[in-house]
Amino acid sequence: MSTTTSEKALVVGVTGIVGQAVAKQLVDQGWDVHGISRRHTTDISGVTQISVDLLDPDAVKAALQGLKPSIVIIAAWIRKNSEAENIEVNTATLRNLFAALEPDGGVRHVALLTGLKHYLGPFDDYATGVMAETPFHESEPRLPNPNFYYSQEDELFEASKNQGFTWSVHRAHTVFGFAVDNAMNMVLTLSVYATICKELGKPFIFPGSVEQWNGVIDVTDADLLSEQLIWACTHKEAANEAFNIANGDTFRWRWLWPQIAGYFGVEWEAPKPAMNPLEKQMVGAEDIWKTIAEREGLVESDVTKLASWWHSDSDLGRQMECFTDMVKSREAGFLNFRNTVKSFFDKVERYKAAKILP
Repeated sequence: MSTTTSEKALVVGVTGIVGQAVAKQLVDQGWDVHGISRRHTTDISGVTQISVDLLDPDAVKAALQGLKPSIVIIAAWIRKNSEAENIEVNTATLRNLFAALEPDGGVRHVALLTGLKHYLGPFDDYATGVMAETPFHESEPRLPNPNFYYSQEDELFEASKNQGFTWSVHRAHTVFGFAVDNAMNMVLTLSVYATICKELGKPFIFPGSVEQWNGVIDVTDADLLSEQLIWACTHKEAANEAFNIANGDTFRWRWLWPQIAGYFGVEWEAPKPAMNPLEKQMVGAEDIWKTIAEREGLVESDVTKLASWWHSDSDLGRQMECFTDMVKSREAGFLNFRNTVKSFFDKVERYKAAKILP
């Protein structure tokens, strides 16, 4: 959908892997875009930066006074050491945000990004108590585990009831996107891993489980996710609904992994019965990446800002297949899709063009 609107859009988490993508699309569509981030500035042309800590209610109220956005897209979260802490801080950020928006009104729709931990459970108990059959459907009941996604949804529902806006929830799978210093970035993580393997002359070993290697999987392109977020904000068919969002195709890692290895010019190996996680394989990667970055003239020499070993280990280590059903979204009118292989290598090429990868 294209528009020449001058309405305001607020993107929460504008420097993240999804926030950047959705902000760019909104700018291209003519929205007056404002973006919240805690500590970084954004170089996205056309975005007005709002630097504020969402855990500081007074600061949030001051920062948003008089803004009156028509739509709000929430694509930010804070990772803590336990799910109890995750619930506390990630619910507080939404509560403070809604309290700051309430006096001015004007919000028509709020889109909240969550993910498949809605079906798989939180990090504390990830993929151990899954009750749903694949593909996961939006109608599945919540798991009994405490889960900050559920708490965020409840905060959203309450604010919607009190303030009169409609809402949507978007459950993405692993996101393929373009961002640096992001906690969940598999394309860049695997690309850094492959680059280091080539540097050391070591094989590109699948770090996860045999089940993930052989099972059916899907992922979510960040640009596709952004398209769904904006669609939901601008179409009545999406009002007060939760939607899965994945590329629309499925694959197996045993099929994609050799293609990634071929692109980077490394030999690949299938997983062993005992997993070989990236956090274990990549001990000492900091010094190796500094050497690569200096030699190749890369813009970031700190590998910890590029690779999220822990998150890719979490996704690739699941001992079950994991993919979602997209029928509900399609029936509501969102028909966009992505080719996952093209999505992966498109992001790699963008990282190379930005001198983040050699």
